[in-house]
Amino acid sequence: MTTKKSNDNSFFGHPGGLQTLFFTEMWERMSYYGMRALLVLFMTASMQEEGLAFTVASATAIYGLYTGAVYFMGLPGGWIADRLIGSQRAVWYGGIIIMCGHIVLAIPSHSTFFIGLILVVLGTGLLKPNISAMVGGLYSDNDARRDGGFTIYYMGINLGSLIGYAVCGWLAPNMGYHWAFGAAAVGMAIGLVQYKVTQGRLAGNGDEPATDLTPRIHKLGWSGIVLFLLVLIGVTTATTMGVLIIDPVSLAQDVAIAFTVIFLIYFFGIFFMGNLSEAEKKRMGALFLICIASACFWAGFEQAGSSLNLFGRDYTDRMIGAFSIPPAWFQSANSFFIIILSPFFAALWVNLGKRMMDPSYGAKCAIGLIIMASGFIVMFFAAQLAASGLKVAPYWLITTYFLHTVGELCLSPVALSAVSKLSPKRFAGQMMGVFVLTYSIGNVIAGLLAGNFNPDRLETMPDLYMQITLFSIAIGIVVLLLSLKTRHWEALADKKHEEEPHPVSQQG
Repeated sequence: MTTKKSNDNSFFGHPGGLQTLFFTEMWERMSYYGMRALLVLFMTASMQEEGLAFTVASATAIYGLYTGAVYFMGLPGGWIADRLIGSQRAVWYGGIIIMCGHIVLAIPSHSTFFIGLILVVLGTGLLKPNISAMVGGLYSDNDARRDGGFTIYYMGINLGSLIGYAVCGWLAPNMGYHWAFGAAAVGMAIGLVQYKVTQGRLAGNGDEPATDLTPRIHKLGWSGIVLFLLVLIGVTTATTMGVLIIDPVSLAQDVAIAFTVIFLIYFFGIFFMGNLSEAEKKRMGALFLICIASACFWAGFEQAGSSLNLFGRDYTDRMIGAFSIPPAWFQSANSFFIIILSPFFAALWVNLGKRMMDPSYGAKCAIGLIIMASGFIVMFFAAQLAASGLKVAPYWLITTYFLHTVGELCLSPVALSAVSKLSPKRFAGQMMGVFVLTYSIGNVIAGLLAGNFNPDRLETMPDLYMQITLFSIAIGIVVLLLSLKTRHWEALADKKHEEEPHPVSQQG
């Protein structure tokens, strides 16, 4: 990857390229979250409401597969950019594919629905990991602006999601779901136009592949992509024509197992065959604990787009005077709370560190998991009211989203920081990819859990929320207790890391 560093500070004291990436990501997230907020609502809506009339179990399983696949496809998407086309082209082509996916979803035809979803997944897999990598590429390693740049970039993500929830969330109940999907396509188109117009500000960042491949490997790479696409087209065509019948719930169960097996094989492959020192193995042990907490956290947190989304539509009193709150607007609470609370948590960790009271990585993740679980205690009582036949007030959902956001701020940025610090340096990129698999695992499991919420058996809903609560708290307590040990591992590993020479990597 060719990266030209300069003293450019044209965007609020940061490189001008950050403006390009900020607005590209903002509009891409507008399209992604705007559509995602409607997905389960659209699939479970009746035919008269322009929906697909799927069962809750099928709709939430498809939702879990979709969101899990988005994260999973970031792995090959990063490889394609690093080895074949460079990050700039990956972002450009990825955005075009995403826009085409939303256009297909905007077509009022049920037969093309899954084609649109698949296109969005493929495009996001190309765009998302590579645009984040280019943000880092704007700064040299010792540039003090780096953390601030990522903070600004993160704000773009949340601004985009707020716009998506507001625009698409309003359009769906007032103009129709396909108008909302069309708005997502327009949002991505705006992002693409400004990306192309301001692309010169990237100053060569990501314009070439980071790794030079031999002609043979290069050809094999493209051949593999073509083969994958041909198989995908064949399966999609057969499914659309009714030749191949796929049960989404069974598929989601199989995919969850497959993602977990891939994660375990890759993680312990590096652990046992990566020629690691004792210090590095201790770090990996601490990191494994964080990965468990991450997968369990997202399995609960991602109820936002599925079971909590349906709860907002069907069991929440959304009337304010003569105005009906669009169901998707409740999900914007997460983005709003992140924007408000992020500076507080950043200052909290700094101040705790100054007082030598900073919790370990594992402890922070466990606390985040337990706080997220407490949100489902709120939903337990809300579900009891709903099961009695009452419409519940909006503040039940808002309180749940607040607690989930607090949990996210305790876990998500901390876990990413832990991966970068605890991973063996020569496996850092691969370990980040392995860690992202915990997002995929959590999202698919979230879809399966949400499928247990049967609208015909409301009396079971409180117990289901309580089961998620108890399971998450139990995992959180186990991780918290084990973190008392791994905290010493982290400290000992830091000391040995300085004393021991690194073994020669056997990685090819």
